[in-house]
Amino acid sequence: MAPKKKNWIQGAVKKPGVFTAKARRAGMTVQAYANKVLKKGSKASAQTKRQARLAKTFKKMGKKRKKKTTGRKK
Repeated sequence: MAPKKKNWIQGAVKKPGVFTAKARRAGMTVQAYANKVLKKGSKASAQTKRQARLAKTFKKMGKKRKKKTTGRKK
């Protein structure tokens, strides 16, 4: 088994900004568009659904990072 890359996330986004552009064209925020795409019965392509899942993952990662850094005042 190969060792895990420390900075795997840098290679996760193949086309930066594409999902955001799709959301803006739909007149929605990124998270609202991700929710719409991931709803049951959505006719979005598999690639768009993968991008939506990744956007939601990034949102969670951002929240975790914020929690870690807040409260460290010295």
